[in-house]
Amino acid sequence: MTEREIKKSVTELSPIEVYMLLPKTNCRKCGEENCMAFAVKLVNRETDLEKCVELQKEEYKESRVKLEEMLAPAVREIILGAGSRLVKVGGKLVMYRHEFTYHNPTPIAIDVTDEMPLKGVYEGEEGLLERIRKIEDFSYNYIGRNLRLDMIAIRSTSNDPSTFKLAVENVIKATEMPLILCSFDPNVMEAGLIVAHERRPLIYAATKDNWREMAELALMYNCPLAIFAPGDLKLLRSLSKTLIEYGVQDLMLDPGTFTDEGLSDTINNFTMIRRNAVKSGDKLLGFPLIGTPITAWITNKGSKEDAAWTEAYVASMLMTRYADLLIMHSLDGWVQLPTLVWRFNIYTDPRKPVSVEPGLRVFGKPDETSPVLLTTNYALTYFTVESDIKRANVDCYLIVTDTEGISVESAVAGRYLTAETIAEAVKETGIAQKVNHKYLIIPGLAARLSGETEEDLGGGWRVLVGPKDSSGIAEFLKKNWPPKEEE
Repeated sequence: MTEREIKKSVTELSPIEVYMLLPKTNCRKCGEENCMAFAVKLVNRETDLEKCVELQKEEYKESRVKLEEMLAPAVREIILGAGSRLVKVGGKLVMYRHEFTYHNPTPIAIDVTDEMPLKGVYEGEEGLLERIRKIEDFSYNYIGRNLRLDMIAIRSTSNDPSTFKLAVENVIKATEMPLILCSFDPNVMEAGLIVAHERRPLIYAATKDNWREMAELALMYNCPLAIFAPGDLKLLRSLSKTLIEYGVQDLMLDPGTFTDEGLSDTINNFTMIRRNAVKSGDKLLGFPLIGTPITAWITNKGSKEDAAWTEAYVASMLMTRYADLLIMHSLDGWVQLPTLVWRFNIYTDPRKPVSVEPGLRVFGKPDETSPVLLTTNYALTYFTVESDIKRANVDCYLIVTDTEGISVESAVAGRYLTAETIAEAVKETGIAQKVNHKYLIIPGLAARLSGETEEDLGGGWRVLVGPKDSSGIAEFLKKNWPPKEEE
């Protein structure tokens, strides 16, 4: 196998190429039926090479090395933190989302400083513990997923080792979230690492002036290291080369975030770094990228709202343009929610719509006379229907049909929702044993399936066509439930 074949793009990699390097014993120890099925999952990044027990044997060492190189992402995956709260950054395989699923959603770190009082004393003063609690508690439920913040960046504004050490100690006691230690002074950084190294924080950051001291700290405490070279890609690449040769392997790159006149150059720098890593195979730039929208607060000449607004749109732009980690300041919902929702959507597998588990849902306290409704398992459809049912305070049963995460109208058009699948769902849920009637309410957008569904259900089942929009469920039931018996 040639070097060119090993470095083949993930979009060009075929399961056959991977299969040829596997032991081909079909031992099933990996959990798959055979080695070909395992190869398919490897190519789709749905499993790990370590799960192939046979491949770990010495006799397969050469094949294992080739597979590791073949499957290695263009952007190195870095682990920040330890224990159950660790986060993974990088690990990107492609530039564009339509080429392949993005992995490892961009973590968002919120800053605290070492000069913050432990608790606020004066009116309007925010204490360190209060800010940590706000970061921990920030949560938003979006189509069934809780969107949260991920990390805490501790900034040394005092530039005093003992002050920084105390702040890091207090943060560690207050939270298990992964940490970023921020100082350009190696003495200050070491003071923080002494108490935090077991949490594997990110060291931020090495520069052209302090790289040797920071590299020593990264190696001594086994922590990942960020490189900071604002607006200078040649210097960034040179520092990357130097640090790799020095022995530091877990690196992250910060090319600088300029939120005013330099914003276009910032976006261009992020894009060029990722292009060189993915398209040209430049290993010196094949590391996760750090964006710092927090700089909007430093350069801002207007109000706090102006700074927060700038931070919000810069964060979204950088996330779109390959930032693998963001450091931010504002905790306002109108700043963070668009960023978190945007992250959720970018990192959703475009091949697999967001879905919920099919099956029977129970709302309120339904009895044998309660209505039975039906919907699809597309997450946005389901949670909209759920919300409207709860708002209407209706006691009912809801059958969630498996349409592979496709909405009602599209599922009907694509034959994912058919009379046959509806009848099967009704049978699987056992709803006939829970109610003393045989009425099923289907969405208005599936009206054309009503007659055929009645035939497939058989046994006297009747299909009622509900509203096209779930907001009309309450009014529909008010007028049509219980159904009037036909004369």
